Amino acid sequence: SFTDISTHKSSAIKYRLKVIDMDGSFAFSDVIDIENGPISFELTQNYPNPFNPSTKIKWQSPIDCHQTIKVYDILGNLVSTLVDEFKNAGNYEVEFNTSYPVELASGVYIYRFETTTQAAEIQSFTDTKKMVLLK
Repeated sequence: SFTDISTHKSSAIKYRLKVIDMDGSFAFSDVIDIENGPISFELTQNYPNPFNPSTKIKWQSPIDCHQTIKVYDILGNLVSTLVDEFKNAGNYEVEFNTSYPVELASGVYIYRFETTTQAAEIQSFTDTKKMVLLK
């Protein structure tokens, strides 16, 4: 067995162990792939940007928590709620389609990612990014 106590920046780690016998002979194990999961909250820039009529928004969460992604116009009016639910730790993606249910006008829009958790030792996370709809 092996316990790795170091921190890793990558979500995928590969291990290969060297086993040494008492007589000095050794052998290597097969390579083992470990999926580590996200290590921090992150909201990425939508793609494509500028867009028409739809764009994709990706984010990640290192913990299980309630997550919301909301889209606002430049005046701060809520345009759409894309995500509003409890999600497990992981990587996610949602599509924002501006032609359904109401067609939006060209312009700058803001999307905001927020998390809330019941654990006192874990801070909530908020990030906001700008996107441009061109028609």
